[in-house]
Amino acid sequence: MLRFILTKILYLIPTFLGITLIAFAFIRVLPGDPVLLMAGERGVSPERYAEISAQLGYDKPIWQQYLTYLGNLLQGDFGNSIVTKKPVLTEFMSLFPATIELGVCAILIATLIGVPVGVIAAIKRGSWFDQISMTGALVGFSMPIFWWGLLLIIFFSGYLGWTPVSGRISLMYFFPPVTGFMLIDSLLSGRSGAFRSAVSHLILPSVVLATIPLAVIARQTRSAMLEVMGEDYVRTARAKGLPPSRVIGIHALRNAMIPVITTIGLQIGVLMAGAILTETIFSWPGIGKWMIDSISRRDYPVVQSGLLLIAAIVMIVNLIVDLTYGLINPRIRHK
Repeated sequence: MLRFILTKILYLIPTFLGITLIAFAFIRVLPGDPVLLMAGERGVSPERYAEISAQLGYDKPIWQQYLTYLGNLLQGDFGNSIVTKKPVLTEFMSLFPATIELGVCAILIATLIGVPVGVIAAIKRGSWFDQISMTGALVGFSMPIFWWGLLLIIFFSGYLGWTPVSGRISLMYFFPPVTGFMLIDSLLSGRSGAFRSAVSHLILPSVVLATIPLAVIARQTRSAMLEVMGEDYVRTARAKGLPPSRVIGIHALRNAMIPVITTIGLQIGVLMAGAILTETIFSWPGIGKWMIDSISRRDYPVVQSGLLLIAAIVMIVNLIVDLTYGLINPRIRHK
């Protein structure tokens, strides 16, 4: 098992280096100059432009800038924002709880609905439920997030007036953050109605962000269940006269969950990508909206380190999934 863990960790090193190179190059291929954007409409003289470029290190060759950036990362220095002058890591940690809260709620919705739907669809293969649920999953997977989010806002917020349009909580509630998670902080505040307001603001973004993972999990669960239900041990359990609930719940679902767990772990990357659009649509103050704003301002340190931190989180989650997979299925450790 130790060799299996070390092998997985070693695979992360070239991946990490590749991501640093991509993150470094991504912002520099976009049109626009961060120094000119900092100057705004007033402009800047050539002398001042050269001075600012030297201060930021942008006057050096690209390869030297990359090596400096990589060296700073190895020392735990993610740089400072050009716009706010604050450390990138500090800004990231202050905004990340909002993204975690949104992502966790989305993956819970996707899992709690997707797994049962997939199981029932497999049990009732070919039925109207199977056809409708799998068609709905295909539609949900193909639906653009920005379009789906706008539709829900128009219907539930505009037409019905059930949910707020944007933000994490109503402006009438203000309290100092304790954990950074609005659901927890609203409960700790003791303010009447604060928790309800936080939940109502969280519903639509979570549903929008959960749509694609839900579709993937439902289809993967159905596929895994159909494969497992044809195995000999399931037929043997049925032949012994075991109740259908025991055959499905213990013998079939338990083994079918192995690829489903992997699928759920892989959806973390989808959630991170979807959070960028979702947070922008709903003005959710998380790292997705922070990244979009930083790209528009050509804030090199924020974009570079933000992409790297997000990728690192995805890699860690996938590593945990791989290790969990190895624990569930010992045969994987010997491959």
